[in-house]
Amino acid sequence: MTRGHFDHVADAVALARRTNAKVIANFEIAEWLGAEGLKTCTPSIWAAVFSTTSGMSKLTPALHGSMLPDGSNGGMPNGFLLTLGEKRIYFAGDTALFSDMKLIGRQPIDLAVSPIGDNFTMGPEGALLALEFLQPKVVIPAHYNTWDLLNQDAAAWAEKVQEKRGPSR
Repeated sequence: MTRGHFDHVADAVALARRTNAKVIANFEIAEWLGAEGLKTCTPSIWAAVFSTTSGMSKLTPALHGSMLPDGSNGGMPNGFLLTLGEKRIYFAGDTALFSDMKLIGRQPIDLAVSPIGDNFTMGPEGALLALEFLQPKVVIPAHYNTWDLLNQDAAAWAEKVQEKRGPSR
């Protein structure tokens, strides 16, 4: 779980119960989900590594808000770095650009999921700089066009990504 906002936690308890999924979240969100009746939630902090049957996951920093639906403190927001077999996936979560993305990108990243929506996250230009820091093989834009404040042209952004990367990528 990347943060406490309603659009991230609203269905978490029901989904985790139905699927018996283990939920990894920061301490505050894990406590809140536990109070909501979820027993399969593990609290974590940035950089903690969890091994699962599918691979490993690690929480990474994110710059965003995290207030829970009831107004309580949702703790520090985060992204996730997943290792599944030989593949590494970075899910930035809802975040602004931050320079420590350079550290996240020091090991090869196969897939990055990056917000481009602006206003509540980094926008298209910030996401282009994030890609310079991360150097993923493939990138998927996220957190855009869900309402007017986040309207972006993902196709135009993809063209800029290709221009920056050159013909070989």
